[in-house]
Amino acid sequence: MTREELARNDGREGRKAYVAVGGTVYDVTGSDLWKGGDHQGEHQAGADLTEELKKAPHVRSVVERFPVVGQMEEAAKPEASSGPQWAIIIGAVVALAVLVGIWMAMR
Repeated sequence: MTREELARNDGREGRKAYVAVGGTVYDVTGSDLWKGGDHQGEHQAGADLTEELKKAPHVRSVVERFPVVGQMEEAAKPEASSGPQWAIIIGAVVALAVLVGIWMAMR
């Protein structure tokens, strides 16, 4: 599930109420503690609550009791550019050439 799909399931106006924790998406729609997608004025459905759960007065197993409806998709990671690596190699070759030049001049 993408972050956009999760956000659409905010529990408002009859929509399902989903929350993500640790990459897993849970359906909290049936919980009285998540009416209208709001959890005690502290949290809103349709969000990744992984960090917030670390500060919650209950343990993760409370959330894990809800039905699992999916997994969060990882954000696409940009491909690593080889530019910086080539810059380091070229810099090393230039430095080596300078050192060899200095050594040769000192002989």
